[in-house]
Amino acid sequence: MSIKSRLLHSFAKKTARNIGWWSANATAAQELVFQKLIKKGRKTVFGKEHGFDKIKNYAAFRSQVPVRDYEALRPWMERVKKNEQDILWPGRPKYFAKTSGTTSGVKYIPLTPDSMPNHFGTARNALFNFYAKTGKGSWLDGKMIFLSGSPVMELTGNIPTGRLSGIVNHEVPRWLKRNQMPSFQTNCIEDWEEKLERIVTETLPEDMRLISGIPPWVQMYYERLLERSSREHIKDIFPNFSMFVYGGVNFEPYRASMEALVGRQLDTLETYPASEGFIAFQDEPGERGLLLNSDSGIFFEFVPAGEIFAENPKRLSLKDVELGVNYALIINSTAGLWGYNIGDTVEFVSLRPHRIIVTGRVKHFISAFGEHVIGKEVDAAMLAAANKLDLNIVEYTVAPQVNPPEGGLPYHEWLVEFEKTPDNISAFANAINEQMLQQNIYYTDLIKGNILQPLKVVPLQKNAFRNYMKSQGKLGGQNKVPRLSNDRKIADAMEVFKK
Repeated sequence: MSIKSRLLHSFAKKTARNIGWWSANATAAQELVFQKLIKKGRKTVFGKEHGFDKIKNYAAFRSQVPVRDYEALRPWMERVKKNEQDILWPGRPKYFAKTSGTTSGVKYIPLTPDSMPNHFGTARNALFNFYAKTGKGSWLDGKMIFLSGSPVMELTGNIPTGRLSGIVNHEVPRWLKRNQMPSFQTNCIEDWEEKLERIVTETLPEDMRLISGIPPWVQMYYERLLERSSREHIKDIFPNFSMFVYGGVNFEPYRASMEALVGRQLDTLETYPASEGFIAFQDEPGERGLLLNSDSGIFFEFVPAGEIFAENPKRLSLKDVELGVNYALIINSTAGLWGYNIGDTVEFVSLRPHRIIVTGRVKHFISAFGEHVIGKEVDAAMLAAANKLDLNIVEYTVAPQVNPPEGGLPYHEWLVEFEKTPDNISAFANAINEQMLQQNIYYTDLIKGNILQPLKVVPLQKNAFRNYMKSQGKLGGQNKVPRLSNDRKIADAMEVFKK
């Protein structure tokens, strides 16, 4: 253990104690966050228009501030973009995180001086908490890589604007800069494949100990490292590599193939960051679910997912949530987001402390016939079937086939890229179908009622999803393939990649 990791161990333990305190008192922490938000919000145009001066409690807030998505919040966002002050939050944002929305086009999410600690402090705290809980801090003594978008910024008005993962590069603390890779120049390369080749060149001779990124792009990085080095496993290239940090997608479908590339199991740390805020992180190795970040400038609300598009949906604060219910996640934050529907759905798996799993996206589901299949269900079914038949899955997406070209009843089409395509696709499809029947009673009723026929699995060519993402201009960075859709836009685009 080096001087750095030894010096930081006491800070890590202090961080873990603090997390332990507020996680044990999460509803009280949320009430304090709520009061602070309302107090500051009173000074804003939005707060004055919504009577924040009369809001004393959450019930009053619910009655005066409706749930909104980005499109509904756009009038205030446009004023912020024009450099007006005190619109959604006092002052002006420090950055805009630029994201692409499915219905709203490009979205500009404000990052204010008050919201920055939520993003960057939480990432640090999650890592230090892991160190304190496990005693494993050797990753601090070598190089780290964060596979991210370009840090090149543009101006929106006078506000620097870019991808959140690129903005992170401008906020790396001094104690970490010497450990960080790749170089700033390499990170600025927009073309993912060119950038990846440069990253491989820079990192091959280094003592890499922590790697962070979205699993499919990290897997691509592993593969290029092995190709270039002619080594069998990543552990042969980076013998001290010990920590993989990820977020954005469910890691389990990738775990087997990525561990095979590494050549051994690694410690992993799951996080749940979003442009709108750092929502949750893994606080206990081996425990299911991520700890809700309830003491970091975000006041959370939860709407039963089935009600999210209702005119007056039921809204709950943290103290009233229940286990096993699928909730749409609503946030109010120091970024000036009020009653904001971020589009994700979550489920609580523990209430002491409050841990969640991400179940999908509000708009990513299949309900062509009222089955309302969600992301959590397809991920669980795929993982169980792959484990049962000892298969490694590279990637997949699911869509309804309402009017089968071959005739017959409609079905769900699972487009799957395998590491090695199985000889018996039907057996794999049957295994997935069994899992879906166990999980979703509506799907079961439709199958038994001869409204749907059992799902079908369609194998895809090698690198099908990478080629699809490249064709969409979304190769690398923080981009993700939606796991399921209620239409065939993605499925039809994948036709050219079918075997």
